[in-house]
Amino acid sequence: MGIIRGTFAAVRRQAFGIAVLASAAVAFAFPSAFDEWGGVKLVSLVVPAIQIIMFGMGTTLSVDDFLRVAKRPWAVATGVALQFLVMPLVGFLLAKSFGFSGELAAGCVLVGSVAGGTASNVIAFLAKADVALSVTMTCCSTLLSPFLTPVAMKVLAGCFVEIDAAKMMVEILKVVIVPILAGGIVHRLLRRQFDAHKAACDRALSILSMTGICFTLMALTAPSRSTFASAGVAIVAAAVIHNTIGYLVGYWLTRLSARFTRMGEVEARTVAIEVGLQNGGMAGALAIGVLGSPVAALPANVFSIWMDFSGSVLAGFWSRRTPRPSGNDPA
Repeated sequence: MGIIRGTFAAVRRQAFGIAVLASAAVAFAFPSAFDEWGGVKLVSLVVPAIQIIMFGMGTTLSVDDFLRVAKRPWAVATGVALQFLVMPLVGFLLAKSFGFSGELAAGCVLVGSVAGGTASNVIAFLAKADVALSVTMTCCSTLLSPFLTPVAMKVLAGCFVEIDAAKMMVEILKVVIVPILAGGIVHRLLRRQFDAHKAACDRALSILSMTGICFTLMALTAPSRSTFASAGVAIVAAAVIHNTIGYLVGYWLTRLSARFTRMGEVEARTVAIEVGLQNGGMAGALAIGVLGSPVAALPANVFSIWMDFSGSVLAGFWSRRTPRPSGNDPA
């Protein structure tokens, strides 16, 4: 019985990663089933799906999430800086190294240029990291994305395809910022109801986010199957390297700076997860809405599959290990 319980516990910890892999596998095996439903192209529903996820995220935010920036400035600044400085550059270097060109290369840079993913908050919880800090970093990087993502794309991806920075800024505002603000307004108006049913709301949001992410993966996998078949190995390798660098840089930079910033193991885990997990859904939506290219959305799709799976595995690993105190942490 102990073995059975342990097996079920392990599967539950990896449920998100398993769901992501299963969704992508099904869409890859049966692409025609995920091309259109009822005459509606599923890829056209990617943007609305991301908007729904962002709205859900907005309903969970409060003033306290923003006040934590003042309480934990080093952690937030470290995560956001790495998010928009290191990760776009890594995406560019990987595109060059693997010989990607045109829309495929731009898509690789785009994944590195977007904000942290909402899945990072779930992974942070499973990994015994600081969920509140994770939410704050995700919120900050998301709110900064209308300004920083177009700049990173213009500078780094402009050599691959033409980048309309103004159009990208408007699209991010429409797809991400407006839904988050709308969710925040709803939360404000119905604060008592949300507070009274917080556990149920959080659970519903987790299910909504997972469902939306899986749907987005299926919708983007189907039309880009042929491109993946020809360049799949290289794209997967780029995804693994990009994601791994995010984890390592986020974790070890935080640990090495502990003496000066008073950040410990919990913060290191949180920053690592936040930097390593990009918002692949946002990248896919921008690839479709701004670049108008399913090919540009392919890296976002592949990177998302790997990031969500690796994050689930990393969370399972860390969940079995109590965070170590740093020299500045209380014993």
